Amino acid sequence: MPRRLVILLILLVAACSSPGAIEPTSTTSPAGSRVDSDGNPIPPAPTNLATGPLSADASRALDAAWAGLGTAMDPAAVAALGGVGDVRVGWLLSDLLRFFTGDEVGDAALAAFAQLTGTDVVGLDPSLQWRTVSDYLIAWDLPAPPGYAGYKGRLFTLVEPGWQPFFDDSDADIDWRLISWGGVFIDDRPLDTLEGCPAGCIPALDDPPMVTGEAAGWYPDDGIVFGVTINGESRAYPKNIMEVHEMVNDTIGGRRIGMPYCTLCGSAQAFYTDIGTGDPLVLRTSGLLSRSNKVMFDLATRSMFDTFLGVALSGPLQGIHLDQTSVVTTTWGQWRAEHPDSAIVAEDGGRGIAYAADPLHGRDDEGPIFPVGDVDSRLPVQEQVLGVIGPDGAANAFPVEPARALLEAGGMVAMNGVELTLDGGGLRAHDSSGNELPAHQAFWFAWSQFWPQTELWEE
Repeated sequence: MPRRLVILLILLVAACSSPGAIEPTSTTSPAGSRVDSDGNPIPPAPTNLATGPLSADASRALDAAWAGLGTAMDPAAVAALGGVGDVRVGWLLSDLLRFFTGDEVGDAALAAFAQLTGTDVVGLDPSLQWRTVSDYLIAWDLPAPPGYAGYKGRLFTLVEPGWQPFFDDSDADIDWRLISWGGVFIDDRPLDTLEGCPAGCIPALDDPPMVTGEAAGWYPDDGIVFGVTINGESRAYPKNIMEVHEMVNDTIGGRRIGMPYCTLCGSAQAFYTDIGTGDPLVLRTSGLLSRSNKVMFDLATRSMFDTFLGVALSGPLQGIHLDQTSVVTTTWGQWRAEHPDSAIVAEDGGRGIAYAADPLHGRDDEGPIFPVGDVDSRLPVQEQVLGVIGPDGAANAFPVEPARALLEAGGMVAMNGVELTLDGGGLRAHDSSGNELPAHQAFWFAWSQFWPQTELWEE
């Protein structure tokens, strides 16, 4: 059996297991307390924080633990990390728990984390161990240990060698503390490839065939779509197809766009990819996550992007900020009534397959299933908000349902120079002069963690 398959069989036993059942999050918490996405309190951060280089003992202990990667890790060497006295090593213990849970290595990593940080995590259900430990670390905002990317890269590239370019970029702006594995592999197929990924990636949908008129009746009127209008041309992307592909590269109104749909964040965004640096970018899903948000990259340059913000973090494109256009979330019947000439993706997506009406079976309805740290409890974590960056550069969030209801009743929804209007049952944003402001919907936990200073509209 090839060496990589042996490694994957070892690692995937734990990595592909379900994160466990998630209960709805409470919207209230004790004054001044910090809670995770399940409403559980985040303990105080450790105070024994080391600075500067790793001690010689810590470096030797890490090297001893990591020596077993790719063959067989020594649980005793992993457990010994608990005695190095440097809580920054907790980040690497968290990384181990992503791949080793419910076995001797995972038990050793959990015990070491408890010893290092003084937290009571040893008795946690295996399905919650990695998420809980990672939530604590993110909420505490502890610094990473020196050399962290190198240690993490040796672990992660055993799972997917295609991530190596991301780790190789020593000048990248990637915060590796926040990067985790989403359970799938990199989509590095060429543009317009119809075949899926034998290894198990999330295959982007490139230039899907579109239909109008009677042929567009294949999708039910109450089915959710993500509507985009550019230069007078409108297109609709059905939610059930987007849940399968999570990324579309397409041309609308003469502009090239890439549209990631992060199912975990409830967020469909449309980025202009004809940025004048040569051929348009081809956006793909990496298989990595950052605080439960999918991490995308450009196929040609292997530049990693912060998907939520549209900023290139590594590679030749580092520092480039992709412009966005609005994505309107509504039903196909309402969108088509407002945009009668709108096209919609063909029923088989041009791939000759049948898409299930609900591919994820409501998986993301109850709360984040990956680590996000502590949450902003002003709203339930999964409440949909329309996120808009206002004319002054500040972030604004409008809860979708009350905003829509007020507009339908003839009221006005406005804040900080941002005004909302209805479009086919969905929401758009404009400034006071009527100029459109790029906007998209997302779960509250996602918008508020990427824009923590966001203003929240209240009716």
